[in-house]
Amino acid sequence: MAAYTATVTVRLKRGVLDPEAETTKRALSRLGFELEELRTADRFEIDLEAESSEAAVRRAEEMAERLLANPTIHDYEAVVEER
Repeated sequence: MAAYTATVTVRLKRGVLDPEAETTKRALSRLGFELEELRTADRFEIDLEAESSEAAVRRAEEMAERLLANPTIHDYEAVVEER
């Protein structure tokens, strides 16, 4: 077994209302920043042990599918680094 850190990023799918992002986008606009779109995201860093990096990714994706993300409204990405 090897030690890994999985980073799971969960964000709302395009087209799902994101009031926090809209408020932040308006505030940035008032400060003079021009941007097309802004979306919020949650980031989870998970330390775990697994047989391989592929197994660690599978475990992180299972965590995202079962608890961290709602597949109806969220997209997620899992990236793993060996510690």
